[in-house]
Amino acid sequence: MKKADIGLIGLAVMGENLVMNMESKGFTVAVYNRTAEKVTNFVNGRAKGKNIIGTYSIEELCANLAKPRKIMIMVKAGQPVDDFIERIIPHLEEGDIIIDGGNSHFPDTIRRCKYVESKGFLYVGTGVSGGEEGALNGPSIMPGGSNAAWQYVKPIFQAISAKVEDGSPCCDWVGEDGAGHFVKMVHNGIEYGDMQLICEAYHIMRDYLGMSSDEMHEVFKAWNKVELDSYLIEITRDILAYKDEDGFPIVDKILDTAGQKGTGKWTAITALDEGVPLTLIGEAVFSRFLSAIKEERVTASKVLTGPTPKFEGDRAAFIEDIRKALFASKIVSYAQGYTLMRAAATTYGWHLNYGGIALMWRGGCIIRSVFLGDIKKAFDNNPGLTNLLLDPYFKNIIDNAQDSWRKVCSAALSNGIPVPAFTAALCYYDGFRSEKLPANLLQAQRDYFGAHTYERIDAPRGQFFHTNWTGRGGNTAASTYVV
Repeated sequence: MKKADIGLIGLAVMGENLVMNMESKGFTVAVYNRTAEKVTNFVNGRAKGKNIIGTYSIEELCANLAKPRKIMIMVKAGQPVDDFIERIIPHLEEGDIIIDGGNSHFPDTIRRCKYVESKGFLYVGTGVSGGEEGALNGPSIMPGGSNAAWQYVKPIFQAISAKVEDGSPCCDWVGEDGAGHFVKMVHNGIEYGDMQLICEAYHIMRDYLGMSSDEMHEVFKAWNKVELDSYLIEITRDILAYKDEDGFPIVDKILDTAGQKGTGKWTAITALDEGVPLTLIGEAVFSRFLSAIKEERVTASKVLTGPTPKFEGDRAAFIEDIRKALFASKIVSYAQGYTLMRAAATTYGWHLNYGGIALMWRGGCIIRSVFLGDIKKAFDNNPGLTNLLLDPYFKNIIDNAQDSWRKVCSAALSNGIPVPAFTAALCYYDGFRSEKLPANLLQAQRDYFGAHTYERIDAPRGQFFHTNWTGRGGNTAASTYVV
């Protein structure tokens, strides 16, 4: 009997669809699930008559794999991954490969990669984006880990991944140990930002312009034919047109409390650890938290007052302003995400291909959009680009959008409509372009109450000073360090 090219553990939605995808590309796949019934139902159902081998133990799974064995784990992140690694290792030989395709936190992947390599095996932690449809028809795949493993998993991963117009696969090697899961985490953080920005545009149109779901459907339909063309704009278009059984838009019947799986939070926490101003994505995470306290908001709405939204003017012109503000804010979201990747690459010693990452995100994944091709061009033109906002193409877009961006933020705030992501993006842009920020006063305050010292504009960087502000303190300063 022919041995399988790869084994997969975990026949939930993503696992099952990845198996079907692999088999459709000519690979034989062995499968295992902790609940034996799932294996039986799968091999007698969707997998019937296909090159898919059902197995009922880890030992049987490993015995059915061609060498070097490649075993992909698709289970819940956290302890279940560690548990399966321990169960798999006794059945491996030197050079065999364990692959974690779940949403693992990148520090866990760094730890696991080191551990598995210490046993003589190879480890891959890969982000897989695109949901159920992507898993089946072609996801974006972001692998990292043991460099020696890439040659063995590359043919499978690139075959099953999404392809862009020229046939390039939305999958390439990201980097060492946890780099793949890190890039997937940042992808998810940007996804949080994109979704929040779209929701704020929707909120403005609904509550300020008084538009119906059908009218907004037409707007998003038009936006999906210009530079905003993307998966998230596309599905928003479709959602707004979808009617319930009574003929009313189903979106209006959905409770306004958002859930999350934690990857956006991880992105924000990592930005805090790295000292990177990831303001827009942070606000997107906090917006979900705010939405979740529904009962408190209902109570507050009966007590706290604010302006009643009232629009006067040219509605079509203001919708165009929203489009420009949305695109400008979206650029800031990606600029911040790329800044975080650059900082982490330095911290963890990764060699990230920033243009290649944009290419991986162009198809298959949730944040796929036309303008990712322009990000790739920006890094092709200048591999050392420190911030996307400094690229001539993106600078020109921001210049053209700036008046609309400010108009939309001002109108929303004046009319009591919260736009935390729009305003965070604009404040970041204004802060980034400011030669002089008020942090000089902040440093004076820190030195006043804690003798934390400061640098001076008339002295070299790295030389620190302390002032005895009250005349009562001493001349001893605190040591200088940055957390």
